[in-house]
Amino acid sequence: MASLRIIAGTHGGRRIQVPAGTATRPTGERVREAVFSSLGDIAGFNVLDLFAGSGAFGLEAVSRGALGSVLVDSSNKAVTCIEANIGSLSLGGQVSVVKSDWRKALGALDKEGKKFDLVVVDPPWAEVGEVGPQLAGLLRPILAESATVVCESGVKDPMEVDLPLVREKRYGDTLIRVHGS
Repeated sequence: MASLRIIAGTHGGRRIQVPAGTATRPTGERVREAVFSSLGDIAGFNVLDLFAGSGAFGLEAVSRGALGSVLVDSSNKAVTCIEANIGSLSLGGQVSVVKSDWRKALGALDKEGKKFDLVVVDPPWAEVGEVGPQLAGLLRPILAESATVVCESGVKDPMEVDLPLVREKRYGDTLIRVHGS
């Protein structure tokens, strides 16, 4: 099984597992580092990682001082991998995993009254055309004031989200768009 590493913070340098197979496309360490560098201090943030895969973004966020992360994925392989990563880093008190379709998960989080300061959205690139148009409407109820939404998609087929675009950056064939709430 392949692995990635947590880049910085209390768990910097620790390895985490990546789900086997080609269904998950993990965000590379260079891109994650660039995203977190651009975000600045996230201490005390509540983080939501949609289409979490290995959970790398949410786990990295907690390592860098986020209060907690909720990791959402509908894949059994991904959820098993995320749970193993949470256990290996002893982050069960700060990180939770939700096995669910992303739309249902957002509805449930809204009903629970959850608010997030940072949301990372990294769907399978073949699904960005479906996810993008629905995303803003489903996210707005759970975004904290001045929340940041980071969307990852392919350069050739960027995800369009109806939230204010703050900046965007290309990393090879990956496009990162940072939106405000």
